[in-house]
Amino acid sequence: MFRLAPSILSANFAKLGQEITDVIASGADIVHFDVMDNHYVPNLTIGPLVCEAIRPVTDAIIDVHLMVEPVDRIIPDFAKAGANIISFHPEASNHIDRTIGLIKEQGCKAGLVFNPATPLYYLDHVLDKLDLILIMSVNPGFGGQKFIPEALNKLRAVRKRLDASGNSNILLEIDGGVKVDNIAEIARAGADTFVAGSAIYNAGKDTDPHRYDSVVAAFRAELAKV
Repeated sequence: MFRLAPSILSANFAKLGQEITDVIASGADIVHFDVMDNHYVPNLTIGPLVCEAIRPVTDAIIDVHLMVEPVDRIIPDFAKAGANIISFHPEASNHIDRTIGLIKEQGCKAGLVFNPATPLYYLDHVLDKLDLILIMSVNPGFGGQKFIPEALNKLRAVRKRLDASGNSNILLEIDGGVKVDNIAEIARAGADTFVAGSAIYNAGKDTDPHRYDSVVAAFRAELAKV
């Protein structure tokens, strides 16, 4: 099963609730929620109050990607605000196992995020505790960047680990530069969950509630070829 997770980083924030409602109605599966702190990454985005505001708007999974350092302090706030999945970068935690435990204690699923240059050995002792692994195919901080091809090799390596572990419940997510013309190749490398921001939200900037139907259908058509 493939899942599309549009990143609201590229949505129209003046109409955020409607943007989320419309893109989920068009066939997307997950709301990807990018949190940047202008410290761990060179950008500043949104916090728990926005998550809390959109929670009543949709029943879809809210997948919170924390690009913040330190990370533990903010996790309970996002759990209380309605997050379903909370992911973090290993570089942002002094104790990765403890941070995963904190996320679980708050009633959320836990994810670990790997930048293009972050080694996969962080998985060695925590793989059995994760619900999601997110491979960044751009350096985090800004939307609209180009896909880094080396991410395909990292996806293949993680998929091999997951297959060897026998744990088929861990989502393998990709984020950065995902488009209609490369999503099939990315899926063949092992990803099953796809974050796409500008490629989806830039496809429809008017008030037509069906404005995302065609681009979501195009993504699905490419994935059907895999």
